[in-house]
Amino acid sequence: MAHLTRTPAVAAVVAASILFATTGTAQALASRSLGYDLDPLAVGSARVVAAGALLAAFAALRSGLGFGDGSGMRGYVPAVWGGIGVAAYQLGFFSGVQSAGVAAGTMIALGSGPAFTGALQWAVHRHRPGPMWAVSTVIAVAGMALIVAGTTGGSDSSGILAGALPALLAGLGYAAYTVSGSSLLAAGASPEAAMGQMFGLGGLFLIPVLVATWPGGLDTGPGAAAAVYLAIVPTVLAYLLFAAGLRRLPPATVATLTLTEPVVAALLGTAVLGEQLTLVAGLGMAAVVASLAVLATSALRAG
Repeated sequence: MAHLTRTPAVAAVVAASILFATTGTAQALASRSLGYDLDPLAVGSARVVAAGALLAAFAALRSGLGFGDGSGMRGYVPAVWGGIGVAAYQLGFFSGVQSAGVAAGTMIALGSGPAFTGALQWAVHRHRPGPMWAVSTVIAVAGMALIVAGTTGGSDSSGILAGALPALLAGLGYAAYTVSGSSLLAAGASPEAAMGQMFGLGGLFLIPVLVATWPGGLDTGPGAAAAVYLAIVPTVLAYLLFAAGLRRLPPATVATLTLTEPVVAALLGTAVLGEQLTLVAGLGMAAVVASLAVLATSALRAG
């Protein structure tokens, strides 16, 4: 997985994004089964505490975590920032989705991710994203706006506004752990070690949140099942795929490829949760698909 060429690397990131897309739906289905909302902070923190322990253990058994290898204290910096980003993403994402709905909340979180990532990549790595990334991101963000504007049911306009701020926090957190993960991989960490470091630290950072919000519905059958699913499938499995793709692709490219997630999330919101998408939202989804085609073609040609 660590030696992917660009073609499988693109496929790995897209596959990870499809798994990511199931998170909001899993939370919503558990809440519907219970008849009340799971606490989004409890859900997000439980997901990372469990997944962080699993990823750290997997990395330690596979190749070692390798904290700070060869870099002294500087080797810890990207891991710590990555852990902060992981924690911020979880808290922001689940809060945003609960307020704005699965489709709209995911669109805002992931639609803002590429812009934040490009800016952080430029600031940290001094690597300016290319023109095709800019074109693709502009098209994608326009598509996000159309999807949000065309989303009805599931949430009203006030709910979307209430969910916008935490969803934007999730986008910033996503950018932080994407760029940090790229730094760890560039320093020689394996994909497993990079994810183990960031999610292990993210889990430690979120233990106080989990304690403060417990049980938050997680002591029920549906809540526990959702937490286990969220920890294993769209976290452990998905982030190992994500890290393998990140080793071969620039962070900004990875961020825009993961815009697959909101498209799939919107489809799940419509088909599974009954959220209604208008013609305008359908046009927005088409725009996102077009942006992915632009970026993927550019990445493959570069390889």
